[in-house]
Amino acid sequence: MAVNDLPALNAIFNTIGAVFLLIGYLQIRRGNIRQHRRMMLLALVFSALFLSSYLFYHVNVGSVPYPRHDWTRGLYFAILIPHIVLAALNAPFVLAVVWLALRGRFRTHRRIARWVWPVWMYVCISGVIIYVMLYRL
Repeated sequence: MAVNDLPALNAIFNTIGAVFLLIGYLQIRRGNIRQHRRMMLLALVFSALFLSSYLFYHVNVGSVPYPRHDWTRGLYFAILIPHIVLAALNAPFVLAVVWLALRGRFRTHRRIARWVWPVWMYVCISGVIIYVMLYRL
């Protein structure tokens, strides 16, 4: 695998992470705590794999500018900017929610997870959209 293959791998990691987040959410809504825990930990693993691969890629390649100067450019930045800001802000909260759950502090876990989960989903899904717009359109 070459460094230039990493954006596609990153999109796969984000997609898998989003799938595990969705399944984890559905499992907790059904009261299946054990499956919820597994799915959320897998989502965390795939998000960590994404972040590691993303950082490795950009250390080696640098910034990749958006190549088009048409109507999609504004849309691209309208997705990219909140994606970056929310990813940076949400990362410590993801870790806090996981830590709270592992410590059995479920009331606080639930209260914070109600805000963290949708942002985490947005970051995963918007990451895939950014990949498609930057590398596939």
